[in-house]
Amino acid sequence: IFFLQVEVLDAKTREQLCFLDKVCCFCSYTEGKSLRDDEILQNLPVGTTATMYFKDLGPQLGWTMVFLAEYIGPLLSYLLFYFRIPYFYSNRYALSSSPHPVVTLACVCHTFHYTKRLIETIFVHRFSHGTMPLRTIVKNCAYYWGFSAWLAYYINHPLYTPPSYGELLLIYLFLGDGESLRPKGRRFPMPNKNPFTWLFFFVSCPNYTYEVGAWVSFSIMTQCLPVAFYTLLGFIQMTIWAKGKHRAYIREFKDYPSLRVAIIPLIL
Repeated sequence: IFFLQVEVLDAKTREQLCFLDKVCCFCSYTEGKSLRDDEILQNLPVGTTATMYFKDLGPQLGWTMVFLAEYIGPLLSYLLFYFRIPYFYSNRYALSSSPHPVVTLACVCHTFHYTKRLIETIFVHRFSHGTMPLRTIVKNCAYYWGFSAWLAYYINHPLYTPPSYGELLLIYLFLGDGESLRPKGRRFPMPNKNPFTWLFFFVSCPNYTYEVGAWVSFSIMTQCLPVAFYTLLGFIQMTIWAKGKHRAYIREFKDYPSLRVAIIPLIL
């Protein structure tokens, strides 16, 4: 066993915060280049002196609380508009219901989607990072909650005109989620007997493929412009995430399937 001298600096000012002498090489740390929690000094490219940078990330919340906060808002805000709580629309429509079946079907699909997400967050998902900054959570919640209220306002509006064929579409909507199908460990995911995993033959992130397909279906069913706009923004963001994960898989695994693309089979 040998020992290291570790210098801890402020990430912004480069001011020395402390100096640690005779640190065991098997000690773990998480600063520097976003290293994993299980990294140890012995396995890092450092000499007898290591420099670590300390950065105050501010208030943080765990990922479970993050997703619960993001998903509970859309679920509740949509229902408020569906039941036409007073002051959302004209008083004569307060607590009334839409005569159009597509409005009820849209509410069922939207409620099922976010209820499923909440259940998966609690019982299924495994998160690779510990926390998220509080300021980011506020922005994410504003995005999800705001768009949900915007969509719900128009879909449940008393003057909403249903599409002529929208009610016939939608068995596919909000069913699959490849995120919960990832294997444990450091291997990349592979398809198995579960039909929802078969998209792994073609894409690295089928959870995003399913999500985009769900919102495209919802857009066609409701034929509502705010829904289409939300779908487009979501597709752009999920494409960025999917491409990043796809590149990471290629870098980490030399035997990664060459047929796979990021999010849209054989295309993108």
